Amino acid sequence: MRIVVGIKWVPNTQAVRIDPETGTLIRKGVPSIVNPHDLPAIEAALRLRDTVGGEVIAFAMAPPPAVKGLELALGMGVDRAILITDRVFAGADTWATSYVLGNAIVKIEREYGRVDLAVFGQETIDSSTAHIPGQVASWLNWPYAYYVRDIQVSGDSKIRIVRELEEYVEEYEVELPAVLGIAMRALKPRPVSLYNKLRAKLDKNVIITWSNSDLKLDPRCVGLKGSPTIVAKTIDMPEVPRKKEVYKPRDPRDGAKWIISKIVEDEKLRELLVKKLWGE
Repeated sequence: MRIVVGIKWVPNTQAVRIDPETGTLIRKGVPSIVNPHDLPAIEAALRLRDTVGGEVIAFAMAPPPAVKGLELALGMGVDRAILITDRVFAGADTWATSYVLGNAIVKIEREYGRVDLAVFGQETIDSSTAHIPGQVASWLNWPYAYYVRDIQVSGDSKIRIVRELEEYVEEYEVELPAVLGIAMRALKPRPVSLYNKLRAKLDKNVIITWSNSDLKLDPRCVGLKGSPTIVAKTIDMPEVPRKKEVYKPRDPRDGAKWIISKIVEDEKLRELLVKKLWGE
């Protein structure tokens, strides 16, 4: 079984700044990480491979520094990785991003053979749209399931999945190839292996890079030009001053008394607590 898993290289902060002219994220000076919700997706792909055999390919559409994120995926046990990077892809919304990722999967099939399954995290911490898995499935015309927490092989060309909604747990049998969105915290990601991490550093062929010259996509359909979503206006959020107080009691009961006294002193906090407890 060949499984591809999409990861996103995201700013490691919730204080994201927006370029007022382009409406895109300002990444300069902001440290980045692998989107935390993609880690359970990597784990789901690895568990399935460990059960039935095959390979897992991680791929990301991102600037060159995202190679560090792909190295982390390789450190977890992914077999190979592909960085899709080109200036023409910059500023893409989910529509343009999913178009590139869908075409990348098509190219992976041409290069390495049939892809049976594509898995993604439920959403990303920088935008939280949760659009990408469903949009990729639409471009490929593959079946799609969301909020998946468990995957089992159900035959030569089928899998059985369990997905958890707010009030229900549902089971489905899905024809392959398919796209899955893995639920947040559905699986605990395995730790990075030192052996795998060294392999990612030493083997120059384990991470390859594709640009648009490899994918051969119309520049009008990718990046900012290919994005129908327009940020018409951004609003600067005012800074909220916060008073920080630290109290280190010897007795937990003293700590509880101190917290209660602070709540009693703060009228707004007291009103909020009353509404929360008594629904008034």
